[in-house]
Amino acid sequence: MAIEDNPHSRTRYGEELKRRREAAGLTQEELSERAVMSRTHIAHIEAGRRRPDEADARRLDQVLGAGGFFLRFLPALDGKVVAEHFAEALEFEEKATVIREYAPKVVPGILQTEAYAREVLSSGYPPRSASERDRLLVTRLERARILDNFDSPVVWTILDESVLRRPVGGPSGMGEQLRHIVALGESSRIRVHVLPFDVGYHTLMEGEVKLMRFDDLPPIAYVEGLKTGRVWEIPSVVRDCHVAYDHALGDALSHRKSLALIRSVAEDYEHEAQ
Repeated sequence: MAIEDNPHSRTRYGEELKRRREAAGLTQEELSERAVMSRTHIAHIEAGRRRPDEADARRLDQVLGAGGFFLRFLPALDGKVVAEHFAEALEFEEKATVIREYAPKVVPGILQTEAYAREVLSSGYPPRSASERDRLLVTRLERARILDNFDSPVVWTILDESVLRRPVGGPSGMGEQLRHIVALGESSRIRVHVLPFDVGYHTLMEGEVKLMRFDDLPPIAYVEGLKTGRVWEIPSVVRDCHVAYDHALGDALSHRKSLALIRSVAEDYEHEAQ
């Protein structure tokens, strides 16, 4: 049975992993090869800084002959409900000091209004029950509370123009959503840049990317597609993602021009809703 996710439980979990690894006569590098995990990730788990996902825990059980220990006692995410592939990224998001995100089609979760988020979570396949949707909605709105602290994290967002033009929830809801982004941008809480359609192909076009930096951990990249998502810790991959982000940022509108465009599109939606 899973236990509560907190610093103490992670430390105990990491200590047990280290004990069993050393008892098996394996280095972190050797365990990483057999469990198909990065050595850095194993080091962070042993130090109590991170938790494995369920697939990692199963592989650790198998490689170390732990009889299911690492899956049974995997620290749980405090009742927070998110898509399984986003669970690890959520933990990083809560600790990040800098978040740089590219959104190709949908407003990023931490910037979504309640109405916009509800519409997103009500769509898709397979259909969700009202109770499941509401549980997901609570978690998503809680995620946005990291913006309540003005100093951290620093948030940079690149929005593809299609994010502005796709009327999720209808004209009224989109007007409200875009006004919310403008308000955050005008208050200097976030920096926002729009990649206009006339840029054509750009380096981030293939999927959603979230880059995160921390005070006491190496930077990571989270890349997401349909029903899939992966956290990357390999330095060369993270570096390539940053370079791709910087290239796309160079093609985007300035913060000031982006806010003007978003404000203009919001006005169009508001007129349509009248």
